[in-house]
This record gives sequence, C-alpha cells and structure tokens, in this order.
Amino acid sequence: MQQQTKDHATLAAQFNKNEPRVDWHDETLWWVRTKRDIAAHTLPEWEALRDLASGIKNNVLSNMSAYLAAFEKKAVQNGVNVHWAADAKEHNEIIHTILKRHGINQMVKSKSMLTEECHLNHYLQEHGVEVIDTDLGERIVQLRQEPPSHIVLPAIHLKKEDVSNTFHEHLHTEKGNNDPNFLTAAARQHLREKFLTRRAALTGVNFAIAETGEFVVCTNEGNADMGAHLADVHIASMGFEKIIPLRKHLGVFLRLLTRSATGQPITTYSSHFRRPRKGQEMHIVIVDNGRSTQLGRADFRNSLKCIRCAACFNTCPVYRRSGGHSYHTAIAGPIGSILAPNLDMKQYADLPFASTLCGSCSNVCPVKINIHEQLYKWRQVLGKDGYTGKAKELSMKGMTFTLSHPAVYKTAGKMGRWFIKNVPFVVNNGLNPWYKERDMPEPPKASFGEWYKKNRK
Repeated sequence: MQQQTKDHATLAAQFNKNEPRVDWHDETLWWVRTKRDIAAHTLPEWEALRDLASGIKNNVLSNMSAYLAAFEKKAVQNGVNVHWAADAKEHNEIIHTILKRHGINQMVKSKSMLTEECHLNHYLQEHGVEVIDTDLGERIVQLRQEPPSHIVLPAIHLKKEDVSNTFHEHLHTEKGNNDPNFLTAAARQHLREKFLTRRAALTGVNFAIAETGEFVVCTNEGNADMGAHLADVHIASMGFEKIIPLRKHLGVFLRLLTRSATGQPITTYSSHFRRPRKGQEMHIVIVDNGRSTQLGRADFRNSLKCIRCAACFNTCPVYRRSGGHSYHTAIAGPIGSILAPNLDMKQYADLPFASTLCGSCSNVCPVKINIHEQLYKWRQVLGKDGYTGKAKELSMKGMTFTLSHPAVYKTAGKMGRWFIKNVPFVVNNGLNPWYKERDMPEPPKASFGEWYKKNRK
C-alpha cells in the first residue's frame, strides 16, 4: 500500500509527534553509524578501498553500454534469459508475463529496492498474484501494509512491541510476547511453508559482473538463497548501475558494503548466481527507469555509484529525526533525495531541501559520492525551473536582496535583535518553524560587525 504523497516537512511533523520514539530512532541509527566507524577503523586501507571503488564505478559510468552488452552476452551463454525494461511499467509487465507463462500466481521475494521503486507488489496484487516478502523486516512492514522506511533496515521505525502486535494480528502468535527470539522463530515458521510451496522466487541484484555474466545477492538471513534454490523460476531484478567490470573487483565492494551498512566485517551470505540449475529457469530483468537520464546529468551522474549501504541514512541528522516515510519515495535519506527528483521534479521537489548540507553523508559514503554537493545543486535546478513554490522563491529573493545590500542587512540585524529582546512573542510562536523544535537564542548585545568596528585596533 502506497502512502499518500505529502511534503517532507508535513510527514516529518507527524513522525515528530511521538518524541520518545523519535529519540529512540535517532539513537538507534547513530549506534549503527558508530558500528560503521569502528569497522572502518579496523582496516588501515579503508580510504584506499573507497578510492578504488569510486574509480571502478567511474569507469563503469563512462563505459556503461559496453559493460551491459558484455554482461548480457555472458549471461545468455550461461543459459540465463535477459530482459530489458525501459521503465517501471515494463519491468512489472515482464515479470507478470513470465509468471503467467508458467501458470504461477504465488511468489516469494527477497529484498529488492528496485521492486519497491517499481511498485511491483502492488502491480502483481492487482493482477491476482500473491507476493510474500521473505526478508524479516520487509515481511513485517508488508503485513502492516507499510513501505519500508530504510533500505537495509526496513522496519527500523518499529519497536519489538509493534512487531509483537503485528504478528499477533496476522500470525496469531501469543499476545504480548515481545521476546525477539520468539518473534523471529514465529516468522521463520511462517515463512518456511512459503519457501517450500512457491514455484517462483524473485531476488534483487547487489552486483552484476560483466566478465562472467553472474550476479551476486548479499543477505544476512539467507532468504534469497532459500527462495532461489527451491523455486522452478528465479527472476532477478537489476538496475543497470549494479554492473562491475571484473570478478576480482567484487572483493573491493564486499569489504566496503556491510561495514558501511551495519558495521559487520562481511555479509553473512554473498550468493553467486551464474546459471540455472537443471530443470530451473533463470531470468534477469535489467531496468532503466530514469537511470539513463541521471547518467546524462553531469552534476548528478555520480549518484549511480550507490551500492545501497544506507550509511548516509544512518549518519543524516534529518533522516534520523524525521523517519524514512517522511521522504515519500522508495529510496529515502540523502541518496534518495538525489535520485527521486530525477524521476519526478514536481513530486519530489521538497526532498533536496530535507538536509542540513552538513556533508556527513559524503564523508561516510563508501564509493565517495558527493551527496551534499548534489543536494545543493538540485536546489539550484529546482529553483531555476520553478519547482520550489512561490513562498520559498519570494523568501529567497528577499534574502538575496538583504544579503546583497550591507545597509539593509545591518538594519535587519538591529531590528531582529530588538524584537527578540523586547517583544520575544513575535518570534517565539508556532508561526516560526525554527521555534517549533528549538529555543530561540539570547539576542547578542551587538552584531559581529559592530564588535569588529569597535575592537579592530
């Protein structure tokens, strides 16, 4: 079920009504970020790995068509059916056609943010196909009819009590039993029957290797392997940016991926799929869906380096305190705020402004995407093309005029200090967005300019 689209500020305000949960969400994600730092510091060559990964991805972006053609040729030689989808609609139709040809109306699916981007579950449900998400976090939010709020930790916005209530309602577990071991065992028992009886399984793709035509799926739960190995039909959904040139490059990205995502030294399962087993059919659906447009945008093409580790989510002060659903798009957080406007500038014009531009996202990115710079550049593009709204446009013009005229700036500063000191209720009210979450500062006795003029000798 898709959440009704609203702007980030409105949805964040809803999330912030529960202050204890916001604090817990903030602290939990910062704990994950801290684990990332500890893991990174155990490798003296960490920065060299980041440079190497970024360089490999630069090479891919400059030779995308050649690597994709090489991958397709090798995959077909391996006995894999390769499909090309221009957009989300075509991706969904291809998968539905494969299922119809086999008379399949039930499917298991491991984590795939591309299918979230394409709204595959909703599409197949409308066409009479039941899709069961088998990643634990994804299954929890699916039962609650919610989208994932995080690309690595889909149910990070929920506490164990929420999961317990959800399982009691849908899986008929013991009411009030919040023990994580009990809840995990209940999910395992619930999903085991799905794995054993579904004839089709869909996985995502973390990396696709042009040299060999194989693809790699990284999970911590082994659910992708369970689905793919038991199913008669294995379908893999792949954004075309997941390509890497050589098999030896895989080690670079695997060392970076999980350390950046969860602070683990390695993903529990890094599964290689090269050819279908005897009697099985394997399909890869390679998707564009706006990626070619992004590749052609000089200022934003680096965003296609993303390996979906979510390190930028875990460090972002805005994401941590506004929640993933406030971004109203499949990929939330700082990287999602760059990717989404490429798909629809009007619908996602608010997201590049959901950032402090502190640069922490760029600092932790394992492939060195200049995320905060791209957020700033998107603001310029959106403003120039008229997608920011009249109120913001007028306020920015007002600030431009004020900051461009020293006399106006000095006068405005004096007026601001006077109002804060003598009639504080003018600024200390709900009409001031800054005041909603903060105390206003004590007014200084003088501006820096006045202090400097007095003390410069």
